[in-house]
Amino acid sequence: MKFRRCLMALVAVVLTIGLVSVVNAGILDDIAKRGELRVACQTQGPPFSFIDKKGERSGSSIEFCRMMAKEMGVKVKFLNYDWDGLIPALLSKKADILAADMTPTLKRAMKFAFSTPFMYTGSVVFTKQGSKFKTIEDCKGEGVTIAVLLGSTGETDAKKAFPKAKLKTYKGGGPLLIDAVLKGRADIGVNDGSAVVGQAANFPPNSVRIMEGQLSKLPLAFAVRYDSPDLLEWINLFFLHISLDGRLDENLDYWVNGLDWKKDH
Repeated sequence: MKFRRCLMALVAVVLTIGLVSVVNAGILDDIAKRGELRVACQTQGPPFSFIDKKGERSGSSIEFCRMMAKEMGVKVKFLNYDWDGLIPALLSKKADILAADMTPTLKRAMKFAFSTPFMYTGSVVFTKQGSKFKTIEDCKGEGVTIAVLLGSTGETDAKKAFPKAKLKTYKGGGPLLIDAVLKGRADIGVNDGSAVVGQAANFPPNSVRIMEGQLSKLPLAFAVRYDSPDLLEWINLFFLHISLDGRLDENLDYWVNGLDWKKDH
């Protein structure tokens, strides 16, 4: 009887150890074992993610992910998607991280988890130079055509701010919106302000005019699945470290707050 109790106790200990091992085995272990961090990023999304003139992937979010991989001691693999393909890539487990200029909305957070914001921005309204639309108020009448990215915060903000307008949605990146406005396919465009500034630099000088004011003020963050709590905590700690040692501000000053990157990329 005593032997049986001891045997049962031993089995319980073994099962407990096994359960603890299962609980402790997270996505960080998987990343370390495969030696690769898989990142879903935009195909066309300067200054956060884009292919530069050397044919190399560059941008603010890309550099953050390269820093992450270096700290993890692994390689980084970038998976290129249009904007509407980023979330499916994350949820289908093709990618470990979604790294883009994405707003952590409450609706999106019902499906996946967001990191600590790495910066704050907001949707702006832009048009071409010489347009009859001078202010945001001018755009609130009927018959205005607005270019927006499918599934973006800009699309949501445009619907709220301009209920009488006609929205033209585009799949891809922000440059498609600027191109649509400059070629007359849309009267105005609505997108993240930092993205518009960076992307307008690829078009003729002074061809794009951003209207004064913002439609919203929102954070930007990276995202992971809810089954990756260890990775989420690690990313949050990463952003804390680089905010303290200056690498966060250095990245944003170069890529987002100015256009110096245009000379190099």
